[in-house]
Amino acid sequence: MSRLVRRFRSLPIRSRLALLVAAAVAFAVAAVSVTCWFIVQGKLYDQVDGDLKSSYRTILEDDFEALVRTCPQTPSSTLGGGAPRPQTYAQLVRVDGRVCLFSNNMPQVKVTSGDKAVARDPDYRTARLRNGKDSDGNSVRVLTTAVIVQQGPLDKAVAADYALVIAVPLKGTESTLNELALILLLVSGIGVIGAGAAGLAVARAGLRPVDRLTEAVEHVARTEDLDVRIPLDEDSDDEVARLSRSFNSMTSALASSRELQQQLIADAGHELRTPLTSLRTNIELLTRSEETGRPIPEADRKALLASVKAQMTELAALIGDLQELSRPDTGQHSGRTQIVAWHDTVESALRRARLRGPELTITADVEPWFVRAEPSALERAVVNILDNAVKFSPEGGTIEVRLTEGVLTVRDHGPGLPPDELPHVFDRFWRSPSARALPGSGLGLSIVARTVQQAGGEVSLSPAEAGGTVATVRLPGAAVPPPETPTATS
Repeated sequence: MSRLVRRFRSLPIRSRLALLVAAAVAFAVAAVSVTCWFIVQGKLYDQVDGDLKSSYRTILEDDFEALVRTCPQTPSSTLGGGAPRPQTYAQLVRVDGRVCLFSNNMPQVKVTSGDKAVARDPDYRTARLRNGKDSDGNSVRVLTTAVIVQQGPLDKAVAADYALVIAVPLKGTESTLNELALILLLVSGIGVIGAGAAGLAVARAGLRPVDRLTEAVEHVARTEDLDVRIPLDEDSDDEVARLSRSFNSMTSALASSRELQQQLIADAGHELRTPLTSLRTNIELLTRSEETGRPIPEADRKALLASVKAQMTELAALIGDLQELSRPDTGQHSGRTQIVAWHDTVESALRRARLRGPELTITADVEPWFVRAEPSALERAVVNILDNAVKFSPEGGTIEVRLTEGVLTVRDHGPGLPPDELPHVFDRFWRSPSARALPGSGLGLSIVARTVQQAGGEVSLSPAEAGGTVATVRLPGAAVPPPETPTATS
């Protein structure tokens, strides 16, 4: 059995569907055919039983007692005194099993112990129907009843010691049933074969979209071509259509991800090339000076070393930004997030910003606000926003920082951004043409946007009135920390 199950599971889906449909139809057809055959059999036997009872009444209407008194003598050519019934067997059976035939040239019905029991039954209304065989071996339908013979006055009738056995051949009935069985078998076979063919056709038609999907997946696996799309009927909403839409969405997401990855690699390579080239040039100058024994003037040497240190710092910052952006973008990292006092994070970032821009005036109005985020990532995002404000603020300028009801605003008084550049400020490696000469990798605001989105918030940049830029960050939270969850104690 297990081997058959394994072989069935190894078949293609369309073959399994066709077999299942054929099996279901075969079961239904077999149940209907068997039921139909038994119903027809019952009807035919009811008709035969009716004929037997009619013959029984005819015999009783004849001079039955006279026949009984002469039994056993030479059989008569008639059943009683009526018309000849060559297709009806009639005979009397005594208690001792002796038989008296009522019909000439008719086979004798084989007597059973049940027939003798009927002859001994004092209740003359007892009747027994059964199938039997005649002396020639033919099938017959037999009706056995007890009979009494009038002996003396009518009111003193005694119990009979005879059984009247009447039988009719079942040849015609069996022939009809056999023909019906053959017809039902043929019709059932044709129905099962047709159902199997129809099931195979339906399976092929139903699985055609799955075949297209399989071909598309195999094509993607073979060629890594993510531009493949499965044609869809927009009005369809069945399982296959949903699967196709999911596949198209998946390939679109993968294509977009690969494009972003390639763009990130290309941009990172472009950004890394400049500091690496500068580093290589400076190190080659220092090495050549050592190899040739021609010392570089002390001032130039210090400048070269300072440039190398600055380039190393820029490389370290760029690599750190790349590592941050390479983390999976899957929303909040449940393993790292916790309740953070955002106002304390802003205060810490303000201290670092004042060190980087000592000539600037930074005012702050910070109200308590607690959020769920990754502490280090959130502080880095606030630091990046403040660094941008410090970088673009004029010497002696003012930066205004305000945190109220979960909304952080950082306003500088720098040159601001043109409206056509605002949609690109959060793109990776994007830098304003006016800021290309300034230090930076173009990843700071991308990290800000990523961190804020992972914390469930929003970030935006907009021009400020009277010049400058306003950075706005909104994070969901509360003015008071949530109560701590009690821990179970042993």
